[in-house]
Amino acid sequence: MIINHPLLGPRDSAEFVYMGDANLIERPDPEAETAAREFYEYAYLRDNPAGEHRELWFHEAGDRSWLVVTRNTLTHEISDVQMARDVARSKGRSK
Repeated sequence: MIINHPLLGPRDSAEFVYMGDANLIERPDPEAETAAREFYEYAYLRDNPAGEHRELWFHEAGDRSWLVVTRNTLTHEISDVQMARDVARSKGRSK
């Protein structure tokens, strides 16, 4: 599988490590009254979709960047790749 890195161009997926659902960018607020429940759901509950899914990938054997990859889990076709920092910033996150 080839991942088209936004900065480095097409790279073999062997250079990357799959790190889970891209919703992990949306870490719960530890100060919220419902923090315990929200962190439980954040840490332990995951969807297992069949079809298009946004995932976090870490470029371990390259520039060590984090990417959000939109991939079809049935066909492995990649439809979008973005820098995770850009996705986080668009959601109002600083990192």
